[in-house]
Amino acid sequence: MAEELEGLTEEEFSSIDSWVIAQVDDWNDHYRQNYEKAFEEYYRLWRGIWAEEDKTRQSERSTLISPALQQAVESSVAEIEEATFGRGAFFNIRDDIKFPDSEPTSPEEAQMLQAKADQLNQEKLKIQYLRDKLSENFNKAKIRKAVGECLLNSAVYGTGIAEIVVDVINDVKPSEQVVDGMTMQGVENDEKTIVKLRPIQPQNFKIDPLASSIEDSLGVAIDEFVSPHKITQLQEQGVYLNVPVGMDPYESDNIEKDPTLIDQPDDKVRLTKYFGLVPKHLLDRFTGTDIVEDAIEKAIEEEIEKDSDVVEAEATMVDGNYYVEAMVIIANRSVVLKAQENPYYMKDRPIVAFQWDIVPNRFWGRGVCEKGYSSQKALDAELRARIDALALTNAPMMAMDSTRMPRGARPEVRPGRILLTNGDPNEVLRPFNFGQVSQITFAQAESLQRLVQTATGAIDSAGIPGSINGEATAAGISMSLGAIIKRHKRTLVNFQESFLIPMVKMSAHRYMQFDPERYPVNDYQFEVQSSLGIVAREYEVSQLVQLLQTMGNDTPVYGLLIKAIIENMQLANREELIKRIDDAQKPNPEAEEMRQAIQQAELAVQQAQINVLNGQANEFNSRSMKYEAETAAIPLEVENDRIKANAQLQRADGELSADDKRIIETSKLEIQERKVGTEQAKLFANRQ
Repeated sequence: MAEELEGLTEEEFSSIDSWVIAQVDDWNDHYRQNYEKAFEEYYRLWRGIWAEEDKTRQSERSTLISPALQQAVESSVAEIEEATFGRGAFFNIRDDIKFPDSEPTSPEEAQMLQAKADQLNQEKLKIQYLRDKLSENFNKAKIRKAVGECLLNSAVYGTGIAEIVVDVINDVKPSEQVVDGMTMQGVENDEKTIVKLRPIQPQNFKIDPLASSIEDSLGVAIDEFVSPHKITQLQEQGVYLNVPVGMDPYESDNIEKDPTLIDQPDDKVRLTKYFGLVPKHLLDRFTGTDIVEDAIEKAIEEEIEKDSDVVEAEATMVDGNYYVEAMVIIANRSVVLKAQENPYYMKDRPIVAFQWDIVPNRFWGRGVCEKGYSSQKALDAELRARIDALALTNAPMMAMDSTRMPRGARPEVRPGRILLTNGDPNEVLRPFNFGQVSQITFAQAESLQRLVQTATGAIDSAGIPGSINGEATAAGISMSLGAIIKRHKRTLVNFQESFLIPMVKMSAHRYMQFDPERYPVNDYQFEVQSSLGIVAREYEVSQLVQLLQTMGNDTPVYGLLIKAIIENMQLANREELIKRIDDAQKPNPEAEEMRQAIQQAELAVQQAQINVLNGQANEFNSRSMKYEAETAAIPLEVENDRIKANAQLQRADGELSADDKRIIETSKLEIQERKVGTEQAKLFANRQ
């Protein structure tokens, strides 16, 4: 701390306004040396304003500025804005509330679980109420418009910045009033606290050059010109101290002027808002509570060169809590309108900022204009050179013999004019022809225009690379769109994490602090509901349609694909269509009962059919067995006849041989077995 004290002059250390202005001037010098000129050029190119330094040669006469970079900025901003606000509610409040899932084992435990469930239900209702109230007040404060302006500043300058402002408004409502027994029409005033988002021009924002974020900086400052009546209104409301302010001329050490205005306003006040750390003794000195000042004054009165109280006070100042988070507002670099400790109970600085593209270890980011700057400058030079060449081609210079022109004749060339000459005009007048403008310049301009699109990642008039000449294939366009969407998603993540979520959270805390009757105080987790932008949605719809064509209507995910396509389309009745799809997917109890009844009836019919088929099969089997038995009986009869014939031969011839006797016995056994088998088959068939 001693080294910091040595670096300050006595004047800078004497009062809080001099200390703050010293910091702001130092930061402002860094801005002027590193960013001022670049920001001016980015602004001119976006607005299409020509300047003398845009000339590439002294003879250049055209002042044309190509709209390629303008369109790249606007299309990129529109993509992020649509991704944020295209679905309605852009934020949500997440809760970690979970209902008890355990079963009570006793009446006391059941009563306790029921009480806990009731409490959790109340918390959910509070969250829903807070979400609805925030959405309502955001609409009243025109948050969407302010966010769009911050996105535009970020695309142009690389960083979007805004201030969270707490204001009190009179909500005027029509009402009926009873006066002297008569009902009359009137109005009713209701004062309400409202949180606004005020976009800040990056040129008017000052920050420590070594800081990469608002939180790790010593402090931040908004240094800008405002109208005197705004200061007077806040003084009348008691927000600012009622002290004379005066005017600040532009001829002084001023801040950024509006380059588009020729006549700058004279009635203005330079207002410096500082949010950050300040030496505690300087703030105490302003409020009249400085212990160091009191000790020094006491030592001087007692004519003591080094009093012990002074030593103790200085030790406390240096070794103790030297810095304190504060808010300091100064008019015209010298008049303190407000100086106090940070009034917000979260002790957060009311500033939110985000980078379009992150530059490591830097607060200032890289915007669309910076990325497309070189290509835009080359494109402008190409177009201006072509326009100058066209002027020479369409209106060539003329050489004239002045001695053969009539006295007083003016050698001007215009369509339809008749020139009088003393002699043959072919000998008096001679044009200088420069030929035609080369056609290659048109191809070069198209290539440069595509370079702007490639550098910025925006879908502008150049379109997809190769599509102008009809060279792009479906696969090439899909790959190009995929790469562009990824770049937009990166910017969207920066915007959500660094700007949108802190803005919503800070606004909710302000409402809880300054309007606790309407806003329940609690610690909530906020999240955004941003989705795909216009280009990304069109790209996703085309992919979903291609996937849908490969599936049938009976596919389980067919309905989900239809719903996803409708959600990404810009249809007037999109919400109604989605609701109908959701209703169709919900189970209907009556329909479910009817379906189950139909299913049971179908099962009964199927079972009856199965029983009939089983009976027919059994009958068929019985008939088959009967036929088999009858068929098997036929050979038995034939064999029996054969045996009888052999027996007759035996009687006729006398004695039989041993082999013949064995054959006869074997045949008898076979006949007997077949008879038994046939009888069993007939018996079984009759039973069936």
